[in-house]
Amino acid sequence: MLSVRSRRAALAVVAAAGLVGTVAVPTAAQAADAKRPKTVNLQLLAINDLHGNLEPPAGSSGTIREVDPATGQTVSTPAGGVEYLATALRQARIPADDSITVAAGDLVGASPLTSALFHDEPTIEALDKLGLDVTSVGNHEFDEGAAELRRLQDGGCHPVDGCYEEGRKFKGANFNYLSANVLDERTGKPLLAPYWVTKSQGVKVGFIGVTLEGTPNIVTAEGVKGLKFGNEVATINKYAAELKAKGVNSIVALIHEGGLPASSTYNYDCGAAGEGISGPIVDIAKKIDPAVGAIVTGHTHNAYACTIPDPQGVPRSVTSAASFGRLYTEIDLKLDKTTGAIVRPSVKAENHVVRRTVEKAPDMTELISHYSKLAAPIANRPLGYIAADVNGRGNNDPEKPLGDVIADAQLAGLAPADKGGAQIAFMNPGGIRADLVYKASGAEGDGVVTYGEAFTVQPFTNMMQVKTLTGAQLIQLLQQQVSGSNEASPKILQSSKGLTYTLDMRNKGAERLVVDSVRLNGAPIDPAAKFRVAANEFLAGGGDGFPAFAAGTDKLVGASDLDVFAAYLGANSSAAAPLQVPAQDRIKVIGPGSSIG
Repeated sequence: MLSVRSRRAALAVVAAAGLVGTVAVPTAAQAADAKRPKTVNLQLLAINDLHGNLEPPAGSSGTIREVDPATGQTVSTPAGGVEYLATALRQARIPADDSITVAAGDLVGASPLTSALFHDEPTIEALDKLGLDVTSVGNHEFDEGAAELRRLQDGGCHPVDGCYEEGRKFKGANFNYLSANVLDERTGKPLLAPYWVTKSQGVKVGFIGVTLEGTPNIVTAEGVKGLKFGNEVATINKYAAELKAKGVNSIVALIHEGGLPASSTYNYDCGAAGEGISGPIVDIAKKIDPAVGAIVTGHTHNAYACTIPDPQGVPRSVTSAASFGRLYTEIDLKLDKTTGAIVRPSVKAENHVVRRTVEKAPDMTELISHYSKLAAPIANRPLGYIAADVNGRGNNDPEKPLGDVIADAQLAGLAPADKGGAQIAFMNPGGIRADLVYKASGAEGDGVVTYGEAFTVQPFTNMMQVKTLTGAQLIQLLQQQVSGSNEASPKILQSSKGLTYTLDMRNKGAERLVVDSVRLNGAPIDPAAKFRVAANEFLAGGGDGFPAFAAGTDKLVGASDLDVFAAYLGANSSAAAPLQVPAQDRIKVIGPGSSIG
């Protein structure tokens, strides 16, 4: 069929010949035009929340839950590692007419030692080799502040540690970091570019990148100093309008905020209306301009490839590829060559497991080997011994075995009178970044915990603090786990031995804490009594939605959380008497939510 413009031209020729009413015969050029495809195919490959995991993540943090097609049973499949991710992405691109690789933030930060020891320069180099084109900024990209984020983009040696090898200067990222809603408070302008535009087979495609508006609540004050975080929806809609005004009608949003699917299997079907997913991304997606044809998300470390209705009620693709490089998302879409827009019904999204059965990418093996050798003298130092896996990041229970160990370590380190006189210690669950795995990761032997492994569990090296809280404030603190900003997605603090209590999740908000159940060493909490409470500086400052901590008094600053953890492992374990897995008997949960935390 002729296009509208071509058809009018043909009728004009016929009328001039006095032949209107007869059948017009298309010219060869018109016939060729009619056969040309009106759309082009574009493949997007997406990742999120890599967190510097260059090597395959250990323990349950390095598996993906999937349904075994042979048995119908849910199994945990080993996944992740950039050697395998690189191979998977490169193979996925082969059949594509055109392919763009994107990400939704937290590619660095809270990273294992092989990357973190070098301020995540190895991960930036790996991502360049992977062929990443563009990413939004995540909250963890602010762990070391805005200036360090700019350095990762622009290059240059670290201002304190300098260059890591003589004659070798860090070049910065070849891919584009986007931060549309992160503004410099002084100038009011975006910290980095708000969007990036490229062309796919002649059609302009724009990518808008935002991070979660609540970033200041989950990053240290120093990390976001001088910055303002705008609303995700308002920002995306603003720049979508700007892109459309510039003739860019194919638009994709990269958002570092996410959702909570009803199932933990990676390929769970959320349903046509997205009824199988909840969390912040649902409300965000429902308000974003329909001109945005697809939404790539992150932050919650969950896997989903859902559709959520846009403001006009039309389904729109919303995806997330879990975390740590264990999955990648393939999003296939068509671009209308006439309108320049994404043909929404054409969008098909699917997550794929990064299986460790494919060949390793040699260039990634070389990169990891290079930095591992530089880190080895520090990373391989033994700290202690464990009798079995002590799960943390990979455990969905409200009370995690590794959370108990970390809280006990903090209590032990800060209980002496000259260290703060702590009676209770709390650890935020988001700060537990991995498991302690019994199987040796190198030549250290099974059951040996190395400095590198301990660092992977607690990579922030936050300084510890001890504060005085009244009994009433302590109760408020426990209530804030499941109320206020944490009501929709509870954050269950990991508590030291001696503190026990019950949560009844059938109730709402603060009522979920059964106040009469709270005991310290078997005794009820006197609201007027005073308690010395230990926590890392982020949590003690009120981070993660715990303002009761910020109200504490008589602050004393101690050693870093990692140093306290390392000291505890050394003092409480040996080859003959390794550390046992805690019993998880401190927090009791009634009703729905037994897998929160």
